[in-house]
Amino acid sequence: MHVVIAGCGRVGSGLAKELVAQGHEVAIIDEDDESFYLLGDDFPGDFVQGRALDWDALRQAGIARADAFVACTDGDNTNLVCVQIAQKKFGVRCSVARVYDPYRAEIFAKAGVRTFCPTSDVRAALLDAVMSCQIEGG
Repeated sequence: MHVVIAGCGRVGSGLAKELVAQGHEVAIIDEDDESFYLLGDDFPGDFVQGRALDWDALRQAGIARADAFVACTDGDNTNLVCVQIAQKKFGVRCSVARVYDPYRAEIFAKAGVRTFCPTSDVRAALLDAVMSCQIEGG
């Protein structure tokens, strides 16, 4: 499977390394070429320095043949637009955007954009942890 990842921070680089370890082909895009150090010297995937919204960078990363696309830059708007480009222009059916704003994530999810909102997920997990302490008597 060929996966294109926009954003080479802790999440993007970790995901890229895990996918490669599972035998997948990965190309990762980031504006800052210094962020690629997170992947290590032996990372076998492709590095593309550029903006994730730049269609030439997406093409260089192999978006036309991608089986999946993940947008995990630090910008919600960038991630949402990139996923829509991947889906609508390049036909990448499995496209996922990380969106920090729960309200925006919900709106786009209702519109058919696959979103992952760490803010909502962490809040729910923390609530569960607090409630389990109460149940345990702690």
